[in-house]
Amino acid sequence: MTYHLFYSPGTASLAVHWMLIELGVAFEAEAVDIKAERSAAYLALNPAGRVPTLVIDGAPVSESAALLMLLAERHPEAGFAPAVRSPERAAWMETMLLLANGLSPAMRDWFYADKDGEPAGAAAVQALARRRIEGVFERLDGMLADRRPFLLGEAVTTADFLATMLMRWSRNMERPATSWPNLGPYVTRMRARPAFVEVCRREGLTEWLNG
Repeated sequence: MTYHLFYSPGTASLAVHWMLIELGVAFEAEAVDIKAERSAAYLALNPAGRVPTLVIDGAPVSESAALLMLLAERHPEAGFAPAVRSPERAAWMETMLLLANGLSPAMRDWFYADKDGEPAGAAAVQALARRRIEGVFERLDGMLADRRPFLLGEAVTTADFLATMLMRWSRNMERPATSWPNLGPYVTRMRARPAFVEVCRREGLTEWLNG
């Protein structure tokens, strides 16, 4: 197995970069400047020009949630996804799609409200995005109300890597994820994982490590 990750610090590639470190597999990581025009070589790998792109045995694959799920399937020994037909499988898939289809798009609407649409309507877009973000945080907080250590129970899964990455993006919002009673301690546990500390070191990220 060979892996080559194209990433940009602190962006949607963070969860994949983090999971590769958690897996302990060999991989190459190459930073992409998302503020600059993409090279023809990179666009050939990912026509959208976004990150992450993970080249797996020579073939490029994109989309954070898909990559997390694919890596979990390729490395089942790590236990980052419930086994097929296990009782936890449905909840894992549901949570992954909640994060990918619910929280992630709302985050983009919040940060790019004046760029993806008409600037005059940016405030309304942000207001709706905030309600959607906080609605998902409320739901995730409820999942943790029984004092389980991770979103799906006793074992960390891809959902935890994806959720923590998205929660990090809320750190400067009026109601960050850490302000919820159960999400706050959960984030503390996830940030304490050695692989999270390591991915932040590799990407040069200093915010949100401790508070």
